[in-house]
Amino acid sequence: MSNSYLTCSFLSSIFVLSLIFIFIKRKKTRYNLPPGKMGWPFIGETIGYLKPYTATTMGEFMENHIARYGTIYKSNLFGGPAIVSADAELNRFILQNDGKLFECSYPKSIGGILGKWSMLVLVGDMHREMRNISLNFMSYARLKTHFLKDMEKHTLFVLSSWKENCTFSAQDEAKKFTFNLMAKQIMSLDPGNLETEQLKKEYVCFMKGVVSAPLNLPGTAYRKALKSRNNILKFIEGKMEERVKRNQEGKKGMEENDLLNWVLKHSNLSTEQILDLILSLLFAGHETSSVAIALAIYFLPSCPQAIQQLREEHREIARSKKKAGEVELTWDDYKRMEFTHCVVNETLRLGNVVRFLHRKAIKDVHYKGYDIPCGWKVLPVISAVHLDPSNFDQPQHFNPWRWQVSSKSGNCASMSNNNFMPFGGGPRLCAGLELAKLEMAVFIHHIILKYNWDMVDVDQPIVYPFVDFPKGLPIRVQSEEEIEDEESSDEEREREDENDFGLRVCLV
Repeated sequence: MSNSYLTCSFLSSIFVLSLIFIFIKRKKTRYNLPPGKMGWPFIGETIGYLKPYTATTMGEFMENHIARYGTIYKSNLFGGPAIVSADAELNRFILQNDGKLFECSYPKSIGGILGKWSMLVLVGDMHREMRNISLNFMSYARLKTHFLKDMEKHTLFVLSSWKENCTFSAQDEAKKFTFNLMAKQIMSLDPGNLETEQLKKEYVCFMKGVVSAPLNLPGTAYRKALKSRNNILKFIEGKMEERVKRNQEGKKGMEENDLLNWVLKHSNLSTEQILDLILSLLFAGHETSSVAIALAIYFLPSCPQAIQQLREEHREIARSKKKAGEVELTWDDYKRMEFTHCVVNETLRLGNVVRFLHRKAIKDVHYKGYDIPCGWKVLPVISAVHLDPSNFDQPQHFNPWRWQVSSKSGNCASMSNNNFMPFGGGPRLCAGLELAKLEMAVFIHHIILKYNWDMVDVDQPIVYPFVDFPKGLPIRVQSEEEIEDEESSDEEREREDENDFGLRVCLV
């Protein structure tokens, strides 16, 4: 009797399991997935996807997959099934439906090193609150009244250390500029101070871990970065305690307008949340902008006509300021940098500081005949769209003039191209996009007026997946002619032209 009971129970269990298996199989097969292959178990095709390649290309992996499967394909990346999109329309659809059909989904290792309260990994209401604080910090009003003046100051601080015919790393100099600026705006730290330089060293170590394999083992870059992260957070927390004490005593300092003071007075964030917010903004405001500036320095020598047109634009701004008795750049000056804005756009398009984004489907999505199952990773590849010849003519060529509305107007098309998404899009559009463009424009203004430069060694931007110059972009500079000399020459030419005109009139 007991044997029969056991046999029946066993057969019943097998039957139930079979039904479950059939149900799951049918559920899986009902999806019309894009073409593609899943690769090895767990790791899938991640190693091939992350293999370093030149930043001005899509990379061999992406090129081969697009050629074989099209601009939308399936794969197994970052530990799970994924849909990869090199399709401009799908990318916009993904970003515009953030929080509705998709949500941010970065690997756990990113959250582990940037912090669980980092804006990069947060979703929902907490992300919106953090983003609103960031938007307030980097608003147009603050860019005009606080950032612009500091940007010019920190640009000149860096350029003043450049010596003619000496070789140095343009990438390191760009990082020095953006780090000093953000450290000043966030915590009122002055460049060159001992604590600022110590924080910078810790941050360099931290960044090496962010772009490394997430192996938390002794001696690895990731382990060292976690240690540097702790040191950075201790430093920030120490500054927080100083501010709280000073505020309680009713003392006012020079730090009234920095981010740390604002969040302590006007937000309900916990200490841990404030620490992660400041670390995130230091990372976002420093790293990506410095890479973009280095890319501009890299691209421009290959296009002498662009350098000439930039120089003419900025000399005209400098001349008009001198006549008006002004010294510092103003917001109106920035708005006059029309061709500079085109150079900034083209640098961001061709260099692609941010290659792709991490998202996850939170509902089953049907798009262009394909299904994107709930729970699958979704990777909108921005660089693939920027380098697609169907979206941009001769996409591998550095051509700032493509951003001009017309040859007659000379105005920059700016962000009007729907296929141009260097700062993402939708509800998670980069809060610092205007800050990044302003940083690039101010730095270009001064370097183009003061120096000519050339590459000392062969170097190029490589994707690791973050964009980096393996040799640091070594350059050598030579001083450009002073504006006063240029003005004198122009005045002489104008007088000569007037004399020639008068002579021609007389001859007629």
